[in-house]
Amino acid sequence: MGGGFRVLHLVRPFLSFLPEVQSADRKVPFREKVIYTVISLFIFLVCSQLPLYGIHSTTGADPFYWMRVILASNRGTVMELGITPIVTSGLVMQLLAGSKIIEVDNSVREDRALLNGAQKLLGILIAVGEAVAYVLSGMYGSVAQLGVGNAILIIVQLCFAGIIVICLDELLQKGYGLGSGISLFIATNICESIIWKAFSPTTINSGRGAEFEGAVIALFHLLITRTDKVRALREAFYRQNLPNVTNLLATVLIFLIVIYFQGFRVVLPVRSKNARGQQGSYPIKLFYTSNMPIILQSALVTNLYFISQVPIFDLHKHENVCNVNIISTTNLINVLCWIEIVNQLSKGHYRNVYHNLN
Repeated sequence: MGGGFRVLHLVRPFLSFLPEVQSADRKVPFREKVIYTVISLFIFLVCSQLPLYGIHSTTGADPFYWMRVILASNRGTVMELGITPIVTSGLVMQLLAGSKIIEVDNSVREDRALLNGAQKLLGILIAVGEAVAYVLSGMYGSVAQLGVGNAILIIVQLCFAGIIVICLDELLQKGYGLGSGISLFIATNICESIIWKAFSPTTINSGRGAEFEGAVIALFHLLITRTDKVRALREAFYRQNLPNVTNLLATVLIFLIVIYFQGFRVVLPVRSKNARGQQGSYPIKLFYTSNMPIILQSALVTNLYFISQVPIFDLHKHENVCNVNIISTTNLINVLCWIEIVNQLSKGHYRNVYHNLN
């Protein structure tokens, strides 16, 4: 590589301050990988249930309700941001590296370290930006109600949780765990949600008396307490505003369908140009991109909504008020990232895209 100035060199001063997990210098036994993975997921689950200190209210409508499962986030907890900072920083770095705005030679160890550090630094900055956007948009109450001290405290909590997620993901990807941290966090969040909605012992008064939130527990409770068993079954399968048995069975069915199609492969014939007569095959999974398109779409919509909800700041408090809208480049960055991904795919760089997104 040339000895001139490169954009990645700007990251060097920050490398000593960024949290880093050293790569495994030995082959980690399977048992240790399981232990590291379980500990990482346990930390993630604790953060997903640890409420934010200083928030005023989270009782309003949740605009991200349908995306929280994909983004591995939980409202009102320190894991509010989920994996959004990691995914967004990965998108940005994919854009910059793919469009040659920054020069990266993956065969050079220093370049790989600088790229990893740049992605990590960008992820932390995105976590800070999203935390500020959350507070300023009134997700936990207005800043006037929260107070400056509580507002800053909430931002610090969200940023610290974002750093924890980045470190856990790096720990799992550097040979200490099983699989990708992003995928494991999403799977853990989904399993937690399913188990809770199936077996939750919480009682809710819906106007027809106390009902259990968990679908399975509610089924047995209705069968035991109701004299009309057919009506009890109908209510357990089709009750509104609470998890029911139909929802649970539909979820299990979707799981089975996905597992079935996961084994499908398309075999492409490969012929050698140099040696005549030699040919082979290259299998490609039907679900080659896995859940990445859904994650990218969710991260894109989330960032767009964040920016659209940031309030307008007043420059003057008198009658002639001059308002200035906060304009962010996050929207443009995400759109450009999508353009770059499509561009890479159109050129046949499937492995490059898949490697950068994971």
